[in-house]
Amino acid sequence: MAETGEQTETNEKKSRRSRLPLILGLFLAGLGGAGGFVAVRAGMVPFVSAETPVAEGRPARHVVDFGDLVFVPVEPLVVSYAEAGQSRHLRFRAELEVPAKQAAEVTRVMPRVVDVLNTYLRALRLSDLEESGAILRLRGQMLRRVQAVVGEGRVNDLLVMEFVLD
Repeated sequence: MAETGEQTETNEKKSRRSRLPLILGLFLAGLGGAGGFVAVRAGMVPFVSAETPVAEGRPARHVVDFGDLVFVPVEPLVVSYAEAGQSRHLRFRAELEVPAKQAAEVTRVMPRVVDVLNTYLRALRLSDLEESGAILRLRGQMLRRVQAVVGEGRVNDLLVMEFVLD
């Protein structure tokens, strides 16, 4: 029995000693984190800016000037699809986001824009339209085609106003 008592004392001493490095490590990690925060906040770390631009007491946000933009409507399209004896129609309507000074030129080539969109939409299959996320992929493809037709820098974006598959 004397041996069991000695073993218990030895185990207790080991467990007390093994906690000290853990507590010391946690303390030093917290101290290091606080020191890093203070260093970044004080601007002592290169390539890191702790300052936030302030305008009227609030942080500045990215501001887009929409005064220079015009939305040019694209003629609505109705495209018919027939697969496996099933006939369906796609109603499509969009607007082009254009810089105001380019609006007249884009309007002048609108028949070409309608032609390229109509040709692209007719080349698709019903399964292409019914996929989840299809509208995002199709929108990107149509925007690229429109930009190729009207020229670089004339169309910023294509906004899908109606995309209904009946």
